[in-house]
Amino acid sequence: MIVAPASLTPQTETVVQAIGETEVLVGIPSYNNADTIGHVVRAISVGLAKYFPRARAVLVNSDGGSSDGTPEVVAQSVVDYGAMLISERQSLLHKIITPYHGLPGKGSAFRTVFEIARRLKAKACAVVDSDLRSITPEWIEVLLRPVLDEGYDYVAPYYLRHKYDGTITNSIVYPLTRCLYGQRIRQPIGGDFGFSGALAAHYLDKHVWESDVARFGIDIWMTTEAIASGARVCQSFLGAKIHNPKDPAADLSAMLVQVAGALFSLMEEHQTVWTSIEGSKPVTLFGFQYQVGVEPVHVNIDAMIANFRQGLADLEPIWRQMLAAETLEGLFLLKECPPQAFHIPDDLWTRIVYDIAVAYHQYSMPREHLLKALTPLYLGRTASFVLETQGLTSIEAEGRIELLCQTFEKQKSYLIQRWGPVEKPPASGLNVSG
Repeated sequence: MIVAPASLTPQTETVVQAIGETEVLVGIPSYNNADTIGHVVRAISVGLAKYFPRARAVLVNSDGGSSDGTPEVVAQSVVDYGAMLISERQSLLHKIITPYHGLPGKGSAFRTVFEIARRLKAKACAVVDSDLRSITPEWIEVLLRPVLDEGYDYVAPYYLRHKYDGTITNSIVYPLTRCLYGQRIRQPIGGDFGFSGALAAHYLDKHVWESDVARFGIDIWMTTEAIASGARVCQSFLGAKIHNPKDPAADLSAMLVQVAGALFSLMEEHQTVWTSIEGSKPVTLFGFQYQVGVEPVHVNIDAMIANFRQGLADLEPIWRQMLAAETLEGLFLLKECPPQAFHIPDDLWTRIVYDIAVAYHQYSMPREHLLKALTPLYLGRTASFVLETQGLTSIEAEGRIELLCQTFEKQKSYLIQRWGPVEKPPASGLNVSG
């Protein structure tokens, strides 16, 4: 079945036809980001002028129906290139400001960016978040240059983060993605990345745009699809990503459900890929690495442990359907221990994640209930990590995450044994020869 192209407005179609072709394209998905998007547009403009002065360049703002004047801010944002010590911009930067169609969400915004990139035959593309306060012109170079000059298809971001920021990534997404697909991409769900025109076309041809991927889960889908399709992947150092960190115990259930659901669905789609991979290998990292100050993240350990123990009391029947008996037995040992001694070891946490992935795959219970029942377990693991790393720097805490990743890899045979038979689908892959 052929995937229909993303629809563009008549005005956007006219602009695209007038531009014809481009070498580089940078997209910004947005929804009510008038207070931050001007800075993002100016940083992109300076980055393109400074590092790609002779390239034909297009900036695409794919907007979800903002009511705060976001598109107008994009249109009116200009740069004094003289003040930026850029004497002359040899190539005009075209701006395309367009609403996106389809399901509400970041994925639908990306689909419009990908479609415009395909129509314009863009060679190298990047997408950055619209609420960034830490973006610099250098981001544009390190996201696009590996594609243009080094032949990479996908450039994942590499941020410096506080040790308690990004705990879903640190405890689930990074260890699981690395173990499954054998590539050590540290931030698989970063919102800022580069990609080739060939990969954009590959994304467009996948049957996901009317699914939940279009609402959420787009970042992990793109990373996983790039690796599984055989694309050349790398990372680029972006320094700190300044946003509003949240207490891991607060307002995370919806995000955890979305990300975990996407991860487990992708495991099913690409099971013939990951079941044959052993170990992992480093992924090339571009950019000058330096130390930056990161915003503090405050955590409430007592609240997380209380949430976990409430789960033990209330969700035991559900957890018995999700987890192997030995796994559940390990959790009940934590029922009465004092908070200071609370600890979920790496091997136990690894089996928890693997058991839940298997339960999701085997439809042991309604998937929505299963994913929601993961939250207290995740909070327990996060509390355990905080207690274990309180006296460590963020760099030292990274060593603990590395040990967790190694445990995931060592216990992969447990996952494969419990997963069951794997049926091989028709061969498919990314053609980047053009």
